[in-house]
Order: sequence, then structure tokens, then C-alpha cells
Amino acid sequence: MKTTRRCRTLLSVGLNFFALFFSITAFITTYWCVGTQRVPKPKCSKLRTHQCIDYGVNETDPNKVVYSWETGDDRFLFRQFHTGIWFSCEENIHDESERCRSFIDLAPASEKGMLWLSLVSEMLYIVLLVVGFSLMCLELVHSNNIIDGLKLNAFAAVFTVLSGLLGMVAHVMYTQVFQVTVSLGPPDWRPYNWDYGWSFCMAWASFTCCMGASVTTLNSYTKTVIEFRHKRKTFEQSIREEDAREAFGYFREHSVHSISKSVEVYPSQSSQSVKSGRRTPIPAHSPDLSERGSLGEEQC
Repeated sequence: MKTTRRCRTLLSVGLNFFALFFSITAFITTYWCVGTQRVPKPKCSKLRTHQCIDYGVNETDPNKVVYSWETGDDRFLFRQFHTGIWFSCEENIHDESERCRSFIDLAPASEKGMLWLSLVSEMLYIVLLVVGFSLMCLELVHSNNIIDGLKLNAFAAVFTVLSGLLGMVAHVMYTQVFQVTVSLGPPDWRPYNWDYGWSFCMAWASFTCCMGASVTTLNSYTKTVIEFRHKRKTFEQSIREEDAREAFGYFREHSVHSISKSVEVYPSQSSQSVKSGRRTPIPAHSPDLSERGSLGEEQC
């Protein structure tokens, strides 16, 4: 019982650790959503000779007419971007650096309240995961004491379930805010196409590990309670059977002892009379057969 309970606790601790690691990684990274943005190509210059529009004339001469033969998407440059909970970063078309902006500033005013609620839920999700992980580690320390282990197991299961629910709500709210920002966000930021990134996958992997840890913890709690009750019932039943066996043995010994005593007294008296050669005297007051017959006739 102790070995299996310890193995279940170790499994819960492992799942909770992965959930905590994935959630923190997703919270601090900016790859929840990735994609491309379409921006106009810059004008060519001495420092920039590719991915630009070359008009082929001196642009400083106001008397010259400038023509561009590029049409459609050829007039635009597609730059990569990646967005997280806190920041949104896109490539700088003038150099190889990145330009990052706060995603809170990019979100529409109607969605900022939901975005802040999502941020608070994510932080509470991580805090409750830390509390559940700490309780599970304490349960490993108190593995020899079943009662303390059950109490810690129950609290760890409650905190883990609550953290999983908060994490799910936070992920869903952020997804909704991002989709609204794609449609109503600043024109210079709106993505041309986008998809979910590896941070988003890690966030949902964290939620999956969290729910797995909570289910394993609850299963460990219920199994330990059932095993403890079964062992207690078996112990009480064995005690009752042992008491009944002892009572039966006690009464049987006393009955055999009393019978043996009576057998020892009466045979001793008969053997003594046989050895002396004397018959047992008949009491004087006992009536003869003739007297018994006369008494019977008188009564008739």
C-alpha cells in the first residue's frame, strides 16, 4: 500500500512540475501567435538595395515624374511577427533588429478589460500550481504518516483542480482578445496571415499536465482511503474471529475439565468397594419386596 501510494504521489509531482514549467515558459515568451504582416516596401537607397522599390531616377528633382512598375503584392514586403501575452514583436524592415510593442496597447479599448482578466488568471494559475506542487512535495516527506498524507493529498488536489480551471479560462480569454485585435487593432500591426505558435501549445500542454496531476492526486486519495478502510475492516474482522476462537476454546476447556473431575470421583469409589470384597450395604430403612407387595395390596 505504501509503495503504490508513493508511486502515485511521484507521478502527480512529475505532472505538476511539467505543468508549472510549461506555464511559466509560455507566460514569459512571445510566441503565442506567429505570422506575417504586409507593409509597403521602402525606397531603395545606397544602404538598401534589395527588398525595396527602385524608381531609377533622381528623386530629389521635382521636375521628374516617378513611375513604379511593381503592382499587387510586389509593392509590399512581408515581415514576420510573433505575439505573446505581454509584447508583440515584428521585424524591422530597415535592419535586422526587432521592434516590440506592448500587446496591451495594441488591444482595442473594448477588450482591455478581458485582457487584464486573462493576465490575472494566468498569474493565479501559476501561483496555485506552485502551491499544489509544494503540498505534493510535503506529502512525499510525510509518506509514513497516512493521515497527514491524506490531508495534504486532498488539499493538493483541490488547488491543482482550481489552477487548471483558471488556466483554461485564461487561455480562452486571451485567444478571443487576440482574434478581436487582429480585426480591430492598429492598421500597421494587423497580420496578413497568422497561426498559433509554440508558446500557445506549451500553455495548453501545461493545462493538460495540470489536469492529469489533479486526476492522479484525486485517484491516489480515493484509493488510499479505500485501501485504509478495507485494511481496517479486515483487521476488525480478524480480531472478532480471534476473540470468538478464544471464547470457544475457553468454554471447551472448562467443560472437559468439569467432566474429567466427575469421572475421576465416582470410579474411584466403586473400585475401592470391589477391592475390599464387600458389598455396598443396603440401608435399613429400605423396604423389602414382600413389604412392598403387602403395601400394594392394602392400597388396593
